[in-house]
Amino acid sequence: MTDSSRRADGDAASPPRSDRRHAGGSGIEERLALNRTGSFEWDLDAETLDIDEAGLMVFGLDPATSDARPGVVLERLDATDRARLEATVEEAISGGSDSYSVHFQVPLGDRTWQWTHVQAQILRSEDGRAHRVIGVVRDATAEVTHSAFVLDVEKRRRRQTSIVERTTTAMSRAVTVDDVTAALTGPGGLVGIGADGLALGLVENSTLKIIALSGDSVEVLEGLGSGQLDATLPLGDTILSGRPRFITSLGSLIRRYPALEPHIGELNFQAVAYLPLIAQARSLGGLALFYRERTVFSADERILCLGLAAIVAQSLQRAILFDEEREFATGLQSAMLPRRIQEIEGGEIAVRYHAAWSGREVGGDWYDVITLPRGRIGVVVGDVQGHDTHAAAIMGQLRIALRAYAAEGHPPATVLARASRFLAELDTDRFATSTYAQVDLSTGAVRVVRAGHFGPLIRHTDGRVGVPQVRGGLPLGLSSDFWDEEYPETRLDLVPGETLVLYTDGLVEEPGADVDSGVAALIHEVSEGPDGAEALADHLSDRLWERWGSGDDVALLVLRRSPDLGSPRAPRLHQYIHQADPQGLSEARSIVRQALTDWDLAGLADDAELVTGELLVNVLLHTEGGAVLTLEVLPEPVRRIRLSVQDRSSVWPRRRTPGETSTSGRGLLLLDAVAERWGIEPRGEGKAVWCEIGPVP
Repeated sequence: MTDSSRRADGDAASPPRSDRRHAGGSGIEERLALNRTGSFEWDLDAETLDIDEAGLMVFGLDPATSDARPGVVLERLDATDRARLEATVEEAISGGSDSYSVHFQVPLGDRTWQWTHVQAQILRSEDGRAHRVIGVVRDATAEVTHSAFVLDVEKRRRRQTSIVERTTTAMSRAVTVDDVTAALTGPGGLVGIGADGLALGLVENSTLKIIALSGDSVEVLEGLGSGQLDATLPLGDTILSGRPRFITSLGSLIRRYPALEPHIGELNFQAVAYLPLIAQARSLGGLALFYRERTVFSADERILCLGLAAIVAQSLQRAILFDEEREFATGLQSAMLPRRIQEIEGGEIAVRYHAAWSGREVGGDWYDVITLPRGRIGVVVGDVQGHDTHAAAIMGQLRIALRAYAAEGHPPATVLARASRFLAELDTDRFATSTYAQVDLSTGAVRVVRAGHFGPLIRHTDGRVGVPQVRGGLPLGLSSDFWDEEYPETRLDLVPGETLVLYTDGLVEEPGADVDSGVAALIHEVSEGPDGAEALADHLSDRLWERWGSGDDVALLVLRRSPDLGSPRAPRLHQYIHQADPQGLSEARSIVRQALTDWDLAGLADDAELVTGELLVNVLLHTEGGAVLTLEVLPEPVRRIRLSVQDRSSVWPRRRTPGETSTSGRGLLLLDAVAERWGIEPRGEGKAVWCEIGPVP
């Protein structure tokens, strides 16, 4: 509709409006008027518009007195609605449409607004030109209001459904009580439940303990809630009565609970829902939800609050049960492991045990440190098959048996063979894996055996990590079943300052990844970690156990031999060179040169590096094990350096006279030419070739 003149009274197409107005119109027109529905006709060629009486009434105009010019009608509309109406009509006519429909608001005399709906048909000539528009105009207030109401109800229903779904999802992932409180108070917690603040309290032995607070200004509730259950306080009253309390103003809160009056000014909320947490007829505690803007709780909102409380109560009941089972499981495991690790002379030991987060599924991992004859110690880690109380019981028996066999002084191979026989004779189908080592810290000698378990790692003094090739046998129990109780012994050397690391599979098994990746990560962390045994054990626990998760138990044992640095005037270093390490010889030569440079003895570096290479080559080529290199400064009586290479072979090197074309046999000749003194002496189970170079310039 546009601002065009009304149709002339003499238009033959219809009787004059004055005639229809006074005649009362036909029965159809009366019904349209009663239904507040009118019609209009718009002649685009003549630029005339005819609106019947019912249509004028829809626009809030009195047919008897109002000027029915279209401009008057359009001027009644809000500018935004008028522009939207004109744009809709123009777009339909110029765009070739056959009809249009539009809703807009019309102001009424009583300062109210009426929703109005226009629906029109556009008549066009054969060439597509629009020449006439006919349509109806009606009061759509009831329809739009009802639609808005339905949309609002649907919006609130979707919001409530979303709140329930988010809360259910968050609570389904909560395992412990801490997980439940984290889900409620963490990022998105309050948004997820649609509140501006919350307080959560648990009942423990007839007392209330506030375990979670979130939102501005709710900290005051911790002091007002924790302690004996008190019916004069809202949360205590809710828990004791088992009935929810919905408070819609601070005034009503004070009237019901006068004890809160001194603190009411500290709360920035208008409404609060106090909800009991009940699961299986057991009162667990109470939940308070605070709202800043709300002044009423509808029936749906009360049902929503009660539903949230039920979800939280069920999650808390499950979490409390898990925590209780967890406490039982860890207590059982702790009782079966050594209560304390004794201090040792010549080194330090650190142990760590992490139980899997699996309720009563107790694991069978263990560690132990055993005092042995002749000043030695035994260290062991192991893992019994399974994750249940039976595995834990087997672990306890096996640990005690292995400790007894080791304390009797048997060789490592015998200890594991007897332990395997012991496990096979138990009434169980379980097997176990284990690595056991006897260590003499005075000499650094280590004798290792393993039964289907990971071998040890050795961290060298320069931070490199070695993976000794430790031969192994079948798991304990299985070896006796198959009559194969052979556990080959591997001899290692732990030089001063080096660290031995024993571990169970939980430390290297990353979910969804190959175990080799986990071992590589462990080697990296051992290399990057601190030197001390305790500090390194903490480092590995933090970086690996928490990284992989908590799906399996972890037993970790770290043994470090005390470093032997000498003194500022007589420094000393030790280095182990493994026979299977192709880079070991080159690195040893570099270490010797760097050490002498650091000690301001660079003038002796060439000779020392040459001798180091010759002595190590002799050991690595002609013996079956590695070598321990020791470099030290001898301050008295003449300051010089002493270099020795120790191995486990009892065969002494002999001087030879090589021919001109020989490629070997000159080692001792070079040693004799370069060193001031040299010699060979028995050392433990092998020998040491030593030489002195100097005096120091």
